[in-house]
Amino acid sequence: MYKAGRHFLQIPGPTNVPDRILRAIDAPTIDHRSAQFAELACFCLEGMKEIFQTTSPVIIYSASGTGAWEAALVNTLRQGDLVLTVETGQFGRLWANVARNLGLRVEVIPTDWRHGVDAAEVQARLAADPKREIAAVMIVHNETSTGVTSDVPSVRGALDTESHPALLMVDTISSLASIDYRHDEWGVDVSVGGSQKGLMLPPGLSFNAVSAKALDAAANRATLPNSFWRWDAMLEFNARGFFPFTPATNLLYGLREALHMLREEGLARVFSRHQRLAQATRKAVCGWGLEVVAQNPGEYSNTLTGVLMPEGHDEAHLRGVILDRFNMALGAGLGKLAGRAFRIGHLGDFNSLTLAGTLAGVQMGLELADVPHASGDVEAALRCLTAQAREQ
Repeated sequence: MYKAGRHFLQIPGPTNVPDRILRAIDAPTIDHRSAQFAELACFCLEGMKEIFQTTSPVIIYSASGTGAWEAALVNTLRQGDLVLTVETGQFGRLWANVARNLGLRVEVIPTDWRHGVDAAEVQARLAADPKREIAAVMIVHNETSTGVTSDVPSVRGALDTESHPALLMVDTISSLASIDYRHDEWGVDVSVGGSQKGLMLPPGLSFNAVSAKALDAAANRATLPNSFWRWDAMLEFNARGFFPFTPATNLLYGLREALHMLREEGLARVFSRHQRLAQATRKAVCGWGLEVVAQNPGEYSNTLTGVLMPEGHDEAHLRGVILDRFNMALGAGLGKLAGRAFRIGHLGDFNSLTLAGTLAGVQMGLELADVPHASGDVEAALRCLTAQAREQ
């Protein structure tokens, strides 16, 4: 049955694709060995350096973020290498599983999924590694399953304090182009990204930003089998504006348009917009008398908010009511939070009026699903958004 009005896709990715990007993708496919394609590819490859805030190479894959996870590992490590990871949520857990499937040994620092990476604990694990067996430290910058953002520079500081040679690998999939992220300044060796969140594209592109140290590991140390993911082949072809395989040409059209849009707004303003909208979302959650998953205000995510359900109430039921009555999709609870928390995505092509509609839909859904809450407190978010508008 047709439902009038737009579908509100308020999951934390894939996000809504702007009309400009949809129009860019809807173009005739060109020869991926032509000069016209090389111009497109070079623009995208260089533009992604701005997004990662790096002068190092950025490699683009026709794959989901999971592919970029694997690429980070197989290009730098050996069979049986030990990697240290912090399980701040479901996606930290899944990346660790990718490492195990590749034959790597994985040492996990667990968390309660309500806090980010504890750099002091990472440092303690590094200090307890006198033989320097840990080959890489893997962390998620912004955990999509919880709405917790971790402090990447503090983890770099832990490695530097211990003079530990391990590579630092960071998943930026739900923070890239939405939350300030600095590959070079923060001393990251491999940054992993995806197209379907802050870049406002459909799923299908993923990224590795790679440091000189990571490239050296790829050339002189790595022995894990790989073919499709090989950095050296990609970089050789990329230098001329091409790929060693057939690329996702039309998604690159979309990426070019996304890069234009982000430049027009300016990254600093993009980050500020996401921060403002996240603050207003949390005002509404607190006004409903509900609890944000993230417990440390310094770790609140600016791209999504995880919301705990009152005891005895199921988030899947609430999301089903909201989808059925208001044609709005919210993020499901994942892993440990399945049934216990829902997620409000507020990233990508998103503004104050879109957020106001989203929060109104959540509040109406809470009422219809008989979830205990304080009613009428979308007003707190609206007051926040109004005050922000005065200051702009």
